[in-house]
Amino acid sequence: MKRKSGAESPPAPRTRRGAPKTSLRDASEYTVDELARAADTTVRNVRAYQDRGLLPAPEKRGRTGIYTAAHLARLRLIGQLLDRGYTLANIAELIGAWEQGQDLRQLLGLESALTTPWSEELPAYFTMPELVKLLGKGIKASEIAPVLRKAVELDILQSEGLRFRAPRPQLIHAAGELVAMGIPLSELLDIVRMLRGNVERAANGIVQLIVDHVFAPYMQGRLPPASEVPRLAETIWKLRPVADIAVDAEVARAMEKAIKQNLGDVLAHVLEQLPQQKS
Repeated sequence: MKRKSGAESPPAPRTRRGAPKTSLRDASEYTVDELARAADTTVRNVRAYQDRGLLPAPEKRGRTGIYTAAHLARLRLIGQLLDRGYTLANIAELIGAWEQGQDLRQLLGLESALTTPWSEELPAYFTMPELVKLLGKGIKASEIAPVLRKAVELDILQSEGLRFRAPRPQLIHAAGELVAMGIPLSELLDIVRMLRGNVERAANGIVQLIVDHVFAPYMQGRLPPASEVPRLAETIWKLRPVADIAVDAEVARAMEKAIKQNLGDVLAHVLEQLPQQKS
């Protein structure tokens, strides 16, 4: 069953970024439509997963089914496994094997740690006129379509009919500010492409350390004992703020070095010209 590619500004039932969940039940709750949007899937899929026993039934309040963050975590896990090539039957076997002799509450806690999006930023939508107004300064009309195609290739924008979905709208607005300074958007996107490759390599390296030194004992078919599951979930939650600090520190160091190397001469040139202008 194919997952839906887009979502209308889904609610985000999360505590502050990096904070471990203290309860499976979050303050936010979902109807089936809200749950499907938040999980990037369809209502039909949600109901199909329930019928197969992959997703716990919702709490009934009158005629309305109410879902929680635990359901959202399970849906995201199912989606990730489907993306990795597992069938629904395979997923049912995996979940069933885990739940036998395991505390389901602990399992859902680990699911939440593994599937909660890293960023709390919600997606936004832009029409073509809005993007042209925001990003089109200094771009010829004939260049707009190729530049937007490049943004779509980088998944900065996702084309949905007559509008575009931006998973990280802050990036769009930041690009708009740089374009307003006179920086060509196409060249800026080339820098993003280069940056992404470096960042992905660093992210893979950090996560691989966790896999090698924390999860390795359970990668050979052996399930972790129930007593270990909370520790594994806590490790994932702790990774988030630590990784943010490491990345921010390195970006700050690199930017300081780049400014000194590339803008230092500019400042010196300005200072040298001042006496000449006064005379």
